[in-house]
This record gives sequence, C-alpha cells and structure tokens, in this order.
Amino acid sequence: MSRFTLNRMRGRAFSLLTVPLLTLLGACAPAATKTAAAPVEASTSVSSVSFYPRETGLGWTYLPEGEAAGGPPYMLRALGPTVFAGQQALAFQLTGRGADQTWYRQISAAGVQLLGFRKPGVTARLEPAWTEAPAEGAWRVGLSWEGQSRISLTSDDGKVQAQGTLRYRYDVQDRRRVTTPAGSFDVWVVTRQISDDVGGLFPQTQQLWFTPFVGDVRTPEGLLLTGRNFGGR
Repeated sequence: MSRFTLNRMRGRAFSLLTVPLLTLLGACAPAATKTAAAPVEASTSVSSVSFYPRETGLGWTYLPEGEAAGGPPYMLRALGPTVFAGQQALAFQLTGRGADQTWYRQISAAGVQLLGFRKPGVTARLEPAWTEAPAEGAWRVGLSWEGQSRISLTSDDGKVQAQGTLRYRYDVQDRRRVTTPAGSFDVWVVTRQISDDVGGLFPQTQQLWFTPFVGDVRTPEGLLLTGRNFGGR
C-alpha cells in the first residue's frame, strides 16, 4: 500500500498508453488551427472550491510549456461523481487537439487517490489506488511519499490486455512564485518518478506545480495553466 515518508507486465500494453501524452497529442493536433475552443461555461463560487479542487463544473485550460499563446488549448473539466470499478469516484476529463482522457479519483482532506483512467478503447485500473497527493496539512518542502499499484489494462470488449506493477515516488522540492498566462501563483514544486513493467506507460521523471484551491499550474505532462472558470484564494 502507499505510504508517506518525511524525509515497466508481461505482454504489451496498447500503444496508445506507451506514448507520452504530449507526444501523442502533438501528433494529433491540427497544424494550422488557430480557432479557440469553446469557453468553459460553468461557474463555481470561490467559497465552494476545495483545497484539492473537485467541484462539478470547474474548468481549466492549458497550453504546452514553451508554446506561443493563441493555439488551441487543452481543456480539463471536473465532471463530478461517478462509479469506477465498483467504487465511488470523481471524474476529470482532458480534451483538445485529439486528446480524450478521463481520470477517476477519490479526493478528501486526507489526499488524492487515483483509481484509474480511461482513453478511447482502453481502461487502466490501479489496485490499490495510486496516491497522487498527501493530506492537506502535510505539504512542506522535503515531504516525500511513494507506493506501488497493480495495474490492469482492459479493452472495451472486457479483455485484459496487460497486467503488471507500477511504482511511484513524489518529492516536494520547493515552494516558489511562478507566472503563467493565467496569472501568478505560489506553487509547490513536485518531482514525480514512475517505473513499471508494462512497457513504460509514463515518462520516468516529471515535474508538476500545485497550488491549493487552484490545482495544477503545471501538469506532469508539461502543460501550463492559461485560464480557469473559478477564483482562488
């Protein structure tokens, strides 16, 4: 099981999952499209936004780090409560430039647990859940947590395509002020390391920036926040 500390499956998985997200999405992006995506219309008052934002209707827009402004954005939406693998979960969907991925999480003051995720044609299930974030009060520079999960990849016809073990570790390296097209934020700088025995579903090392009551200012895939439909503290 996952644990906090203060101090690749046999066979091949779908090729869709073995390609880093940004590489895959970039290949799908229309080369000359400059039309902006439809705006996120839902609105949530700041008073109801959680430390780990999860309220139904919240929306975020992102662009790849280093890309000039004006390109079609990726859009992340909080879809709300659902059931995943027999468990209550909250769904978050990322779309744009051919991307379509949904994550299923359990979120509370005790942290963020990833139950699995889905892309067209395949669903990934994690047992036990992958700990993506610690308890709200645990954040500090030097904090680390790690764990491992059994991962199963299943096609839409119900057939298991691959199974194996995924291991992860997070290290909170810094807290600093950063500026993105969405504004300036005080962020926790976190390095995420992942290994697995299913062909390398994720890059081995990635960095993310997290701000409470805002969410990911920089995602592990290297997307920078450009806008959101809610306020923050």
